[in-house]
Amino acid sequence: MIHADDDSVAQHFRRSARVLQNAADDHELHATIGKIAAAIEQALRAGHKLLLAGNGGSAADAQHIAAEFVSRFKFDRNPLAAIALTTDTSILTAIGNDYGFEHVFARQVRGLGHQGDIFVALSTSGRSPNVLAALRTAREMGIATIGFTGSHDNPMRNLCDLCLAAPTDETALIQQIHIVAAHAICGLVEMKLFKESASPSVAR
Repeated sequence: MIHADDDSVAQHFRRSARVLQNAADDHELHATIGKIAAAIEQALRAGHKLLLAGNGGSAADAQHIAAEFVSRFKFDRNPLAAIALTTDTSILTAIGNDYGFEHVFARQVRGLGHQGDIFVALSTSGRSPNVLAALRTAREMGIATIGFTGSHDNPMRNLCDLCLAAPTDETALIQQIHIVAAHAICGLVEMKLFKESASPSVAR
């Protein structure tokens, strides 16, 4: 006997598989991933850094991506400069209390960012006020902007130099594509910067 819960789980996996297949067949998406990797490689090679931010699950993704750059992805190599703006509770609560939650990322971008850096904004809706404010601040400062969002039109797209749009409008599946794409980007950057030190992946 198939229970309703079993069917619901199976449907979720089928939707997930369809979105992943759509992404695997999306050459425009692949081209965008390549352009993002190239921009990040160029910035890091020049001694600049990545700043990343998002809310909720996207905050976790920002931290996940930063960890791959600072620690390692597929092989041992020197750390790369990446900072998730979602981790310092004292900074987040101070800015939120003194200036409002809309400014929790923008003020960090203004304080930590410099021209030549890259700000990576993650928002499944593309409408998060604090993410949009940080994008505007980054552009004012001459910081390159990269967005991760969903398939629908949203204000975030016009604020990004490069924008990766997952081929779905379902939040959980957007996040799934975001982290798969981010892993692809990390892999490309790592290989281009450290080809000679590449070695078989070490389990962790």
